[in-house]
Amino acid sequence: MSYDRPHYDRPHRGGGNRRRYKEDYDAHDRRRESFESPEQILKNTIIKLGEVDAVQELPRLAKQIREQVPLSVPVISEGIRIAVTEQPYKIPYYAALLRLLHDPTEGENAESSTSSSLGKQVLEDFWKGFQGYLDKLAWRDVRQCIHFFAHLTVAQVISIESMSALLQSFAAVLDEFGVSYGRGRNAALCAIEGLIISGAVMAKSSSSNTTEIIKTVQNYNDSIYSPKLLVQPAMSLFTESRSMENADEVLDTGLFVLKSLDSSEFVEASESFPQPYLDFPDLDPTVSAPFELPAILVPPEVIELDGLATDAGEDAQVKKEDWPQYFFHLFDNETTPNPATPAGFLVRSQILDTIDIFEVNRKECARLLLEYPKWCVPGTFKPKPGAPEPEFESGKNWQLESTVIETVLGSLYLLPESTHKTVYHIALITELCKLSPSTVGPAVGKSIRRLYTALGDGFDVENARRFAEWFAVHMSNFGFQWVWKEWLPDLELSEQHPKRTFIRRALEFEIRLSYHDRVLKTLPEPMQNDTTVISDQTPGPAFEYEDPTHPHYDTAQSILSLLRGRSKANEVLSHIESLKTTLESSGTHLHVDNTIRSISIHCLLSIGSRSFSHLLNAIERYLPLLRGLAGTDAESKQDILSAVASFWRLNRQMVNIVFDKLMQYQIVDPTDVVGWTFENVGGDAHLSGMRPMSLSAFEWDLLRGALDKANGRVMVARRKVAALRKEHDDSVARVKASVGADVGSIEMDADVKPFKQDDSASENPQLTVALKAFASLTREQKGALARTIEGFVSCLAPSPSAGRQNPHAETVITEQAWETRVTWTADEWNTWETWGWYRHFCRTYSPYLRNYQETLGTVGFAKIEGSTSPAAKLMKKTWGMATGQES
Repeated sequence: MSYDRPHYDRPHRGGGNRRRYKEDYDAHDRRRESFESPEQILKNTIIKLGEVDAVQELPRLAKQIREQVPLSVPVISEGIRIAVTEQPYKIPYYAALLRLLHDPTEGENAESSTSSSLGKQVLEDFWKGFQGYLDKLAWRDVRQCIHFFAHLTVAQVISIESMSALLQSFAAVLDEFGVSYGRGRNAALCAIEGLIISGAVMAKSSSSNTTEIIKTVQNYNDSIYSPKLLVQPAMSLFTESRSMENADEVLDTGLFVLKSLDSSEFVEASESFPQPYLDFPDLDPTVSAPFELPAILVPPEVIELDGLATDAGEDAQVKKEDWPQYFFHLFDNETTPNPATPAGFLVRSQILDTIDIFEVNRKECARLLLEYPKWCVPGTFKPKPGAPEPEFESGKNWQLESTVIETVLGSLYLLPESTHKTVYHIALITELCKLSPSTVGPAVGKSIRRLYTALGDGFDVENARRFAEWFAVHMSNFGFQWVWKEWLPDLELSEQHPKRTFIRRALEFEIRLSYHDRVLKTLPEPMQNDTTVISDQTPGPAFEYEDPTHPHYDTAQSILSLLRGRSKANEVLSHIESLKTTLESSGTHLHVDNTIRSISIHCLLSIGSRSFSHLLNAIERYLPLLRGLAGTDAESKQDILSAVASFWRLNRQMVNIVFDKLMQYQIVDPTDVVGWTFENVGGDAHLSGMRPMSLSAFEWDLLRGALDKANGRVMVARRKVAALRKEHDDSVARVKASVGADVGSIEMDADVKPFKQDDSASENPQLTVALKAFASLTREQKGALARTIEGFVSCLAPSPSAGRQNPHAETVITEQAWETRVTWTADEWNTWETWGWYRHFCRTYSPYLRNYQETLGTVGFAKIEGSTSPAAKLMKKTWGMATGQES
């Protein structure tokens, strides 16, 4: 055999063809390669400013832009606009870039430079993009552009007068009649942050209106009082103070910063954020006249009216409410930025914007957050270990990792809901830990300990639930490693103390993410042996009729054999009827129907207990059986729900899942689930028994699932009606157009009916059915909401004749009782938690409560109408705050 030539030269192996095909493919692939145009290269270079050193790159980039041939102003403007809105931490450096482009080139005279300055041309085109953001009310992008304009004002590129007028336009929004809180807050933040950055130069101008803007924002902020009491991260039932020791509200803090700067003539502002453009010589206004920002009018909010109303004439359209934003503090002002200072306020604002912008890429977000100090004034954050000390010390030296974690968790714990999904915040913290475990890990550990301490000081119940979720998921990502021994002394607290409740819920979530024995082994022995901390039974089904000694064992086995044999639903129903007759004839059972329903549901759930798909298959196969068992009376549906809760009592997550599926297939209604929940409440059931009626996070999850199902159905029905109406209107318009076109050419036939302007929906059968369904679902929605209010009244302000009284409902809301909370029993802590869930219900579903406030207020509070008890007053006051009746 010869080895002097390659094998692919052998004709019989076909190697030559392979080589030729490979060469042809490579050539074809090279032809398909896309090369960036010079404009794309320039735009990407602008966006990537600061990859190494922004200050050193600025002159080179400005020179590259000027030497670009042909010069494309829109490309330059687009690059800067993308960078400003997607990389807000670079804004001062892009202002410096535009300041360099604003300089006249050598050889230009004053007249030519004022008319054709490249900086002005870019700014004129940039303004078009800003106007587009404003027209769409893209508030985050608008605010970033305001930052850009403010820096340019300090850099003498934009005139002070036009910048002042721009900020005044946003302040004017706050004087609009009936302005929504979301619109007002966003406009106020544009004015506040714009003034913080540009106030130093505006204060020196005789035309400055800084005082008027501050006064306008202050008046607006004073009008928003009651809503702030409902969204504070720590719950206080006895005070109406909106200031908190460990939290701050955004507008309150922004106003405080602005007033402090105004009183000191904005001296501190120059040390709070980078101003690289100040290193350049002052502009001569006779040579480079400042740019005049055009006047604007902030467009109104777009409100879509679908014309749908309830049977009572109430508006059925729901608009999502915006609430004041309180950020929880985990560290002192020496460790993390104090938001009541200009630097602290802007640092938090930029970190929050970065978190918001990079929601689509959590890994990139984590990297940018850990690199954030390079965009700040030197000395703002402590240098990394081993890094050289900064030449200039700002005296702040905050800890970056603690700042980032505090801001991420502050965003997670916004009420009534966080800005983004909980899983995003959790995943972002995980990525931060992976990037720098030695520095981020300790910050996370300290945050967990601070939050755990806050649990006993009134931390809101919804935030406590989110804390348990984050803790469990974070532990699962890092091997469930936690120093549980630190919390052993808290086992002496009441079983329902928030710290004990947190431990119990966190472990329950951990088991969902792993398995019982794995989690059990991570705990110290005292916790392992305490069944109020972690159950001694593995989560799973609890088939009550599995024991051969059970009286109904044979009955259950007969039904099970039919279900396992996949008998038809009517055959199973016939067999159940025969079993019912047998039990009735025996005369030993008082509640035969209840017993038969319980056995049947247990058997059905037993065959579906192996997996989620088994459950769905069992429910879908035997829907007729379930509908036959449910019937039309409320008692039958309550029996079904009770049987489900009994079967899955060792795995409460499955109770929620099965309830949801029963509502989805319309075996039970959301109102049935709400009613069952309040009939069977008792805090954590395995602890409370028949204690006074109260809610825990488990019961709240059931309520939320039912209410969301009812609200979601109405939303789907509304969309269907809107689509059918549009289709109907389009068809009517086409008929009208065709009739109008034929009138001039042909005579009207005697059989053709004339077109009527008032054609009603009754002529469209589909629309008629959809409208009836919408009306029915709206009644169901109102019924679920009203039943929820009635349930909370039964828990917190029961009538004297109620069977289960709650003497603690009026005591736990007093300041004296709160100060002695260390002596509270489980019932008192249960009651306090129930108050928390009532507040969360009101703020979460306030859009619906506001729409139906007359009906719901009358029906829901009928039992406490005219009552002067403290509990009844507090319930009505909370209701008034949520519905806008409390000023």
